[in-house]
Amino acid sequence: MLYVFRRITAAIPVLIGISLIAFMLNLVSPGDPAVEALSLSGIKEPTEQEVAVKREELGLNDPIPVQYGRWLNRAVQGDLGTSYMTKDSVSGEIIRRLPVTLSVALLAVVLAVGTGIPAGMLMALKKNGWIDHAGRAAAMLLVSIPGFWMAILLITLFSEKLHLLPTSGYGTWKHLVMPAIVLASGTSAVLMRLTRSTLLETMNHNYILTARAKGLREGNIVTWHALRNALIPLVTVIGTYFGAIMGGSVIVEVIFALPGIGRFAIEGILRRDYPVIQGYVVFTGFVYVVFNLLTDFSYLIIHPQMRLGGKLK
Repeated sequence: MLYVFRRITAAIPVLIGISLIAFMLNLVSPGDPAVEALSLSGIKEPTEQEVAVKREELGLNDPIPVQYGRWLNRAVQGDLGTSYMTKDSVSGEIIRRLPVTLSVALLAVVLAVGTGIPAGMLMALKKNGWIDHAGRAAAMLLVSIPGFWMAILLITLFSEKLHLLPTSGYGTWKHLVMPAIVLASGTSAVLMRLTRSTLLETMNHNYILTARAKGLREGNIVTWHALRNALIPLVTVIGTYFGAIMGGSVIVEVIFALPGIGRFAIEGILRRDYPVIQGYVVFTGFVYVVFNLLTDFSYLIIHPQMRLGGKLK
């Protein structure tokens, strides 16, 4: 419990820093938020009197610490402001779009873990064989291909040539396949190489030699003994990846026209809709911190020594 308390306590300053960065967007961004809010209709230029009234309405004339305290108080309660453009609640829009991003992220994690770890195990078992060399080459290729280029290749192959998957939109599982592959490809390659290297290091430990001396099959030794003790770095990558993917799917959502929170943020940036940008920064930062905490807590399950006060080696 002490470890959990320390990790949660250490996360609080990070969350405060994220909130400060999000709040400062309004201060450092060019233009006056009141003018931006009044000018979005594009019908006429707002007068100085209208701008003054709007600034008072938005609380922009108050001291910066007061503005930050008021904004932070609302954010803690789940109120991330109102969009200048649509007048809708930013929190409501994020919640409405979250299932789209979450479904793509979950499928991407399943693909990355389901391909990267088994492939890495096979590469470790066939060290320096043709499977190992082919796997390392494939991993290098997947890491090197930019996401947008991978998306174009997949659209050309599966949509234009084979007519198997839709090019864009959201509604069925078919709409998630190509975006998930794009998001999973790089992390799958990282997991392949990391699984291979950690397993090869673990296979040199004494308990592995003991298992071999007992006559256990090599596949069982890798799966039930070596892999379990090599999970710490793998879980770290997976947890960090899932936290990052929730806020890093912007390019994929734009390319495949998915109505997720990433596309919502891009629309806010293009419109200079500052409450939307602030809400996106706070939400994705919070999600990233939460998943990092969950990753840290999972070490207590994977590494029993930590429950007794030990440390990772």
